[in-house]
Amino acid sequence: MHKLLNTKFLKQTPVEHVAQKLLGHHLVTNIDGIKTVGKIVELEAYCGRRDKACHAYFKRTARNEVMFAEGGVAYVYLCYGIHSLFNIVTGALDEPAGVLIRGIEPIIGEKHMLKRRGMSTNTPNLSNGPGKISQALGITTELNGELIGGPSIWLEKGGPVNDEEVLVGKRIGIDYAGEDKNLPWRFAIQSPYVGHKKGLWHR
Repeated sequence: MHKLLNTKFLKQTPVEHVAQKLLGHHLVTNIDGIKTVGKIVELEAYCGRRDKACHAYFKRTARNEVMFAEGGVAYVYLCYGIHSLFNIVTGALDEPAGVLIRGIEPIIGEKHMLKRRGMSTNTPNLSNGPGKISQALGITTELNGELIGGPSIWLEKGGPVNDEEVLVGKRIGIDYAGEDKNLPWRFAIQSPYVGHKKGLWHR
């Protein structure tokens, strides 16, 4: 049985360092009494104060208000009005930053994940993208602002990830962000459930 992960580190900065500490740990949901667990294998960091790709870049709106909370809550938003994307808010109060979870490796509840995704066989397509993850784990915008460690969503300890195992690359789909699109703030570990292997390198 896995132990709860101490999430105090989510209040730390900078977000790109916090993001890497999440790799290898387990994201757990309990939605309508169904527990599902996935190992975090790919993610991206965003910082509102110094990153044009971040929703909270020098602006505070009803949509991004959750990002201004103290680290340790969920930020879930709709992409294209369809896909719920799950982020973990990090850092200090009023200093918006977050980590978008991009890829998980299924551990528990695979049959429930398949049903939610409308799939019959487990392939990397089950959870190798942020929208796919939320669908597989039952995450919707109803969890926006929820505490990471509450009854619906929490983190458990996974195996240790050494620095030399971490892969680094540019983030996906943020060409609008000017020079910030080149920040090497996408992080991953080796897994078939990493959605965009191209452009990743060892540090």
